[in-house]
Amino acid sequence: MTQAICNALRNLLLLAAFWSALPALAQQGEDGVVDDTLPATLVADSVFITPDRQLVAEGNVEAFQGQTRLRAERITFDRETGTLSIEGPIRIDDGGEMVILANAAEIDSDFQNGLLTGARMVLDEQLQMAALQMNRVSGRYTQLFKTAVTSCNVCEDGRPPLWQIRARKVIHDQEEKQLYFEDAQFRILDVPVMYLPRFRLPDPTLERGRGFLIPSLRTTSQLSTGVRLPYFIPLGDSRDLTLAPYISSRTRTLDYRYRQAFRRGRIGFEGAYTRDDIQPGDSRGYLFGYGAFDLPRDFALRFDLALVSDDSYLSQYDLPDLDRLRSEIALTRVKRDSAFQVDLIHYQSLRENDDETTPSRFADVFYERRYFPKAIGGELRLNFEGHGHERLSDVNIDGRDVLRATADIDWHRTWIAGNGLRTDWQMGVSGDIFKIYQDSDYPDDIIRATPRAALTLSYPMSKSMGNGVTQSLEPVVQLGWSDVHGENPPNIESRFVEFDQGNLLSLSRFPGPDRREEGAALVYGLNWARYAPSGWQAWATIGQVFRKTADEAFTDTSGLSGTSSSILIAGQFQHDSGLMLTGRGLIDNSLSMNKAEVRGSWSNNSLNLAGTYLWLGSDLEEDRDSPLSEVWFDGTYGINQSWSAGASLRYDISDHRATRAGFGVVYRNECVTVDLSLRRDYTSSSSVEPTTDFSFSISLAGFAVDSGTEKYRRSCS
Repeated sequence: MTQAICNALRNLLLLAAFWSALPALAQQGEDGVVDDTLPATLVADSVFITPDRQLVAEGNVEAFQGQTRLRAERITFDRETGTLSIEGPIRIDDGGEMVILANAAEIDSDFQNGLLTGARMVLDEQLQMAALQMNRVSGRYTQLFKTAVTSCNVCEDGRPPLWQIRARKVIHDQEEKQLYFEDAQFRILDVPVMYLPRFRLPDPTLERGRGFLIPSLRTTSQLSTGVRLPYFIPLGDSRDLTLAPYISSRTRTLDYRYRQAFRRGRIGFEGAYTRDDIQPGDSRGYLFGYGAFDLPRDFALRFDLALVSDDSYLSQYDLPDLDRLRSEIALTRVKRDSAFQVDLIHYQSLRENDDETTPSRFADVFYERRYFPKAIGGELRLNFEGHGHERLSDVNIDGRDVLRATADIDWHRTWIAGNGLRTDWQMGVSGDIFKIYQDSDYPDDIIRATPRAALTLSYPMSKSMGNGVTQSLEPVVQLGWSDVHGENPPNIESRFVEFDQGNLLSLSRFPGPDRREEGAALVYGLNWARYAPSGWQAWATIGQVFRKTADEAFTDTSGLSGTSSSILIAGQFQHDSGLMLTGRGLIDNSLSMNKAEVRGSWSNNSLNLAGTYLWLGSDLEEDRDSPLSEVWFDGTYGINQSWSAGASLRYDISDHRATRAGFGVVYRNECVTVDLSLRRDYTSSSSVEPTTDFSFSISLAGFAVDSGTEKYRRSCS
């Protein structure tokens, strides 16, 4: 009889495993048979054997095995028939992925079939299915009859949930993790709004299931009202394809996305094929792609692809707001003392004023290695760069193409005196070779050499205060020199110069080597910072450059023209309340601003604000015939636990008009998310017209969607 009790106890735990949501738990072996060697525990107020050889456990019965727990009021095992009778309330819990509640249950001898009455199943703590009767068939399928399905919070006072699906029959396929509905009604607040004879949905535990994704409704002034319905197709464990038809009265578009993961990399492509009334008879579309691979010997390969059929397609179909598309393939290797990269780049311009005279194809190669020679100390860097760009035009001067090779050697050493004074010495020389095609204003070959040297003195100081605040102050001065030997090539890479705290102490502040600073220069600067474990913290930099002779290659608004540069001021302020401000500006000798930029953000539990102000003076050499003044703004506000609103604005102050504005509202609770947005794009050109975009989407939680957090749960009070 002892052996019979052990067998019965084991069978009770097999029942719990049998009803669990995961067929491949630790209890299940490779042959699909539940492993009964794991320790099992049965706890009850009393366990006894009746005269007709039935094992009975009653009173707060709990059975454990692995992750599975069964609770009931009474369990009876008939050894002769091999059946289990369970009296409730019954609760079967398998690690939170599936919970079954029932009033009573009958299970057959091989534990492949059973019947539960008054049952309710909860999947992944999201989707609950209440049924009058629940059957287990063939150890795989669970049939629910007269079922109500929802992921909303169900109140005990009888109020209906926000949404539910009522079905005559629901079948849960445990292996495929699918739910099949028959004779179903979709109801909102218990009001039928849709009848569906048969349909299928994934259960919440399925991560990659074939089927429809969240649809969206979009209305624009150019495309009218349309519906986008994505369909996801898994192609194994490492690949998938998503097809999304977008249909309106003015367009027929098929969006697509393909992704694949490899053992040492990944790729992805997305795009669309379109036939619409905007350009009748033309095939339109776009293709974006990416890829990254880890290669042997620490090399890495990556590529980006961006193509579009015409200049206005991206803006008309609410795609990324780009005015130039960059396609690139690059091979890199970065190690502790060396770096290597080679790039091939192609640009597709969507700007009105760009034509065949704008460079569109580029090739770059870069290699740098550093050494630490013991004989002289310090750090020695050897650098090589190769660059080439090509225009589509074959016209003289306008179609100029250039090849460049640059070699550089640089030595740097630092000394720190006992009183804290830091001395940095830098010296080096660079050589450039330019090959110029299709430009009669320049020779075919130009060779240059530029030696340089700089001495920098700084005195960093720090003070710690009793409240934990640390302040630092660092005055710095640099005396630098460089001398260019050879002609200047055409200025292609260094037309737009930015003077900021990052290049204050550089010997050449041009972004490319086709221009180099020349002569002696004196730089002063002052860095200050405050750090605190709580409260506010900040940093600031001020600096200026003086030269013996002015460099005509610097534009007026660069801040570096003349013998004395504009005064550079930059700083950041951050407070523990969530406020952060960052600013940078250039003040000329007449105390006027050449450039100014201010960014700010503030966030707390319910409000997030971010904004930017930019001002640039007019400069014909930078293709700006009038001052540019713009402001950007973005903000979101959490009205309550369920409602949130957001707005964005981009305003051109110099033209006194908005360029883009948007507003959106989101409602979210444990079972539904409703997203409503409105956006207006005021951009106007020969290929792009102002558009108004309205979008609307509803997503139901509980069907392979990770949601249902307590934060959004509605109250039943």
